[in-house]
Amino acid sequence: MAPDPRPLTNPAGGPPPALPSAAPATGPRILAVLAIVVAGVCGGLIGYGIVDVSATADGGEGGGAGAYVGALIGAVGAAGGVAVVAVLVLRAMTEWHTIEERAAAAGRPVPSRRATRRRS
Repeated sequence: MAPDPRPLTNPAGGPPPALPSAAPATGPRILAVLAIVVAGVCGGLIGYGIVDVSATADGGEGGGAGAYVGALIGAVGAAGGVAVVAVLVLRAMTEWHTIEERAAAAGRPVPSRRATRRRS
């Protein structure tokens, strides 16, 4: 079956209706970015500190280029890990809101956010 070449329009002949966005709200996105930045800074400080202390313990002066490489590796690792968790949390939040909206639109009770205990 060939696709319909006509553009999508609403029945009144105007432009097509806008589709709802699947993106999470602005507040949670800002919090996710802040969490990633804070994790990157903390990871960088930890990486710098570990390499600096290791170089000093080996009898060296400490610091140097190795400490900055440690800071970079720590920052990228920590920020990457928190970014993965943040994306998963934002997706879960979006899916939960979708479940709530579908239940409300169908006239069903909205599921509770509390974890329910199973009775044995």
